[in-house]
Amino acid sequence: MSTIAVEHQMTLWMVDDVPARMVYAGKRWRITDTPTRLRHSVWTAPRESSLGLYGWRFQGTDEDGLSLIFDVYKAEDGWHVHRAYDY
Repeated sequence: MSTIAVEHQMTLWMVDDVPARMVYAGKRWRITDTPTRLRHSVWTAPRESSLGLYGWRFQGTDEDGLSLIFDVYKAEDGWHVHRAYDY
């Protein structure tokens, strides 16, 4: 068994420093809940000893009505989706 990692282009738009919409994997997603700030995550190690923001968790809904939960983080080259969950 092998694991394949696929990286999709992502663009995240913020309103008052909170995620509002994004384009990911060729789809437009509206943020349809209140985003949760992610801090001190198991998937991100802080570069400095600060209690800063490492990412966001939010529900996104596409134009067809599909809703997923996204964990996103900001790297030096922009925002990335760490994981997407269905529920």
